[in-house]
Amino acid sequence: MNREMLMLVDAISREKSVERDVVFAAVEAALAQATKKLYQGDVDIRVAVDRDSGNYETFRRWHVVPDEAGLQLPDQEILLFEAIEQIPDIEVDEYIEEGVASVPIGRIGAMAAKQVILQRIRDAEREMLLNDFMSRGDKIFVGTVKRMDKGDIIVESGRVEGRLRRSEMIPKENLRSGDRVRAMIMEVDLTLRGAPIILSRSAPEFMIELFRTEVPEIEQGLLEIKSCARDPGSRAKIAVLSHDKRVDPIGTCVGVRGTRVNGVTNELAGERVDIVLWSEDPAQFVIGALAPANVSSIVVDEERHAMDVVVDEENLAIAIGRGGQNVRLASDLTGWKINILDVAESAQKLATETDSGRRLFMEKLDVDEEIADILIAEGFTSLEEVAYVPLQEMLEIESFDEDTVNELRTRAKDALLTMEIAHEENVEEVSQDLRTLDGLNADLIGKLADKGIHSRDDLADLAVDELTEITGQSEDEAKAMIMKAREHWFTNEAASHE
Repeated sequence: MNREMLMLVDAISREKSVERDVVFAAVEAALAQATKKLYQGDVDIRVAVDRDSGNYETFRRWHVVPDEAGLQLPDQEILLFEAIEQIPDIEVDEYIEEGVASVPIGRIGAMAAKQVILQRIRDAEREMLLNDFMSRGDKIFVGTVKRMDKGDIIVESGRVEGRLRRSEMIPKENLRSGDRVRAMIMEVDLTLRGAPIILSRSAPEFMIELFRTEVPEIEQGLLEIKSCARDPGSRAKIAVLSHDKRVDPIGTCVGVRGTRVNGVTNELAGERVDIVLWSEDPAQFVIGALAPANVSSIVVDEERHAMDVVVDEENLAIAIGRGGQNVRLASDLTGWKINILDVAESAQKLATETDSGRRLFMEKLDVDEEIADILIAEGFTSLEEVAYVPLQEMLEIESFDEDTVNELRTRAKDALLTMEIAHEENVEEVSQDLRTLDGLNADLIGKLADKGIHSRDDLADLAVDELTEITGQSEDEAKAMIMKAREHWFTNEAASHE
C-alpha cells in the first residue's frame, strides 16, 4: 500500500506539474483529517510521511501557551507550567507531541482523501501561478473580462484572475464579457477565492503607470510624475518634473500632436488630463495647478497648510470649476487646502485680519492705533514676531527709535508670558473626560481650552464650522470628533429607556 502511495504521488506530481513535497503535504493533510474524526474534540493532528519509503507516523499535538493567557482551545493547547513538567526546556509557541495510532490508508474514504489532495494541489497550483505572475513585476494587469461576480468584474490573464471592484471602475464605463481590459494591480489578497489580485482603473496610480508606458522619458529617469489627482472618467491633473533641462516636461508628456496624452485619455474613457509643472515653491505649484485660471495674488498660511488664492471676476468660475472640480483636483494634486476668493472677498478678509491684528497689538502691547498700524504695515502679524524677530529688523523701521523697539519687545514678551500662564490655567480646567477623548492631543486640547471648551459636553455642543475655526481641522475631522463627543449622550439615553 505504501508503494502504491508513492506511485500515486509521483503520478499526480507529473500530471499537475507540482513538486512532490506539495503532493506529500496534501496526503498528510488527508490522513490528518481522517484521524481527527476518531476523536470527540477539535484536536490537532500531524502526520509525517517518509518521502522515500512511504511509511508514515501520526501525532496528536498541543500548542504551548503562556500560563496567564489560559486555555482558549483546551483540546489543542497546554499551559506552559504543565508542558515544563514533561519537557523542562520547552518554551511558549512550541509544541508537545504524542504518537497515536495511524489510520490505514485503505480505510480512508477514497473520495474524501481525493478531494483533500486535489484541493491542496489546486491551491498549490494557484499559488505557483500567482507567484510566477507577480515575479514578473508587472504593475498593470492586462486581461479579458471573464464574468461578473456580485457587481465586480473578474478579469482573466492567462490562468490568473484579477478582481475589478465596482468602486474601482471608471463611472459610466460599460465593460462586457470578452472585452480587453487594463487595470492597476493594487494588492494581492490570498484569502480571496478565485481572483486574489485586486485591480483598479480609478486610482491615480493607474494614470501614472499609463503615462510611464506612453512616455519613455519617465522610465529613463529624465522625467518624473510627482503627483496625480483624478475625477475618474471626467478630468485629472498630473504634476511633472524634468531632471534634464533639455527636456520640456509638459510637451514631452503631451507628445507630437497630443499622441501621448491622447493614448492615456483613450484608455480612460475620455478623461481629460491637465499637465502641470511641479515646483518646489508651494505657491507657484498651486498657481500652476489651478490652470487655466489666472491667479491675481496668493497668501500662504503655513500653520493651517492652506492658501488663499485671489482671482478676478472673469477667472472665478474657471478657478473653481464645474461643481468645484478644478479647485478640488488642484488641492488633491498639491496637498494644500485652497480657498478661492474674488477681489472683494479678499479685500474684506484683509480688512478683517488687519482690524483683528490692530486690536491685538493695541490691547496686548498697550499702544495707540498709529503704532499698531505701523507694525501691521511692516508685516508683523503676531506678538511672537514682535518679541523675537532679530533686533536689527525692527531697528530698520523708520518710525521707531531704539528705545521704542526695546519697549515694544519687552511688552510683547510680558504679554506672551501672561497669555501662557492663562493658557496653562485654562488647560488645567479641562475635564478628564475630554482629555481622554479619542483623537484629541495636547495641541487640540490647548486650542479648545483657550476658547472655553473644558468638557466633553462643551465640545459636543459645538457646530462643525465652529470647531474647524478653533482647531483648523477639516470638516470631516471636526464632524467625527463632535460625534465622538456626543456618543455618551446616546449611551445614556439608551440606558434610560431600558
